[in-house]
Amino acid sequence: MTDQALASSSWEVGDAFEANELYQREGLTDGLPVVPPTEGLVRRFLEAVGLAPADVVAIEPVRRRRITAEKVAIAAVMAGGLPEYMPVVLALVRAVAAPEFGLHGCTASTGGSAPFVVVNGPIRRRIGMHATHNALANGSRANATIGRALRLVVLNVLGGVPGQLDRSTLGHPGKFTFCLAEDEEGSPWPPLALERGVRAGASAVTVLAVESPHQVMNEWTHDPREIFDTYAAAIRANMLTYSIWEGNYAIVVAKQHQQICAAAQWSKQNVRDYIFEKARVVRGEWRSVGKANVAGGKDEDRVHCALRTPEDLLVVAAGGPAGAFGAIVPPWYGKKSLAVTMPV
Repeated sequence: MTDQALASSSWEVGDAFEANELYQREGLTDGLPVVPPTEGLVRRFLEAVGLAPADVVAIEPVRRRRITAEKVAIAAVMAGGLPEYMPVVLALVRAVAAPEFGLHGCTASTGGSAPFVVVNGPIRRRIGMHATHNALANGSRANATIGRALRLVVLNVLGGVPGQLDRSTLGHPGKFTFCLAEDEEGSPWPPLALERGVRAGASAVTVLAVESPHQVMNEWTHDPREIFDTYAAAIRANMLTYSIWEGNYAIVVAKQHQQICAAAQWSKQNVRDYIFEKARVVRGEWRSVGKANVAGGKDEDRVHCALRTPEDLLVVAAGGPAGAFGAIVPPWYGKKSLAVTMPV
């Protein structure tokens, strides 16, 4: 029943500029301008997914906040999206509401994480998502607004206001939006969602609470072991300078490194197995980065692994065709918040 009355408050304003000023004053935006969510627009977005305004699409598991289709549609409009993005936004909201994602913890933490979103399946191309040049940054309306819509849900429905529930010390730019599509057509590997149990040919989202990404480069070898020694070194650096605790990490592997793997017949599983063995630190190494007081608190010879098993590593194929680059995307707090994959 998309003709059901909307429950949200409404305001009368003179124009879009005044609407934006109102949203800024009320603290209902991430600081960027928004598209005013008129009743007509909100209903168009609801119609795109056949939901009534009051339909509950997810419940935040700690404070039991109910997230309705109306609120998700409002966020998607405000973010600048299109109605055809709504299935992806809804899947994301359902994914972060899964208990294992730990939405309340990663929102309220001083650690300042953001949801890292990977989209797989036919919907990527249907809505114009971006997977190649500038894959982790600007360039695609769909990428930018889908990730931003999720942030606006956290802000306006769940109360994730900076300085209030959101206690991030620093945060990072991914808290505006951090969303990409996997380059399935250009990759020698199976899609991430397929590896995580979604049937072939189906669309899905995978989301993980992460700290800021770190770009790596290795253009001096054609040996996959040496390539992924570089990625593992960046993961070890994160373990020493940020958090030693094990859990999901993601790596984004661009085209040149994918091609080296293809030539050597390295699968994503080979990559996961190799990094599982290499991404380890000895607790005593914390002394070398100014954390001697922590290192000395327990067995300094203990070996800490970045991953609990090789399957903790999310390997994502994305990025432009030129440049021997990749990125590691470290987790917020190890296994306190795990990756969730949700069909669209």
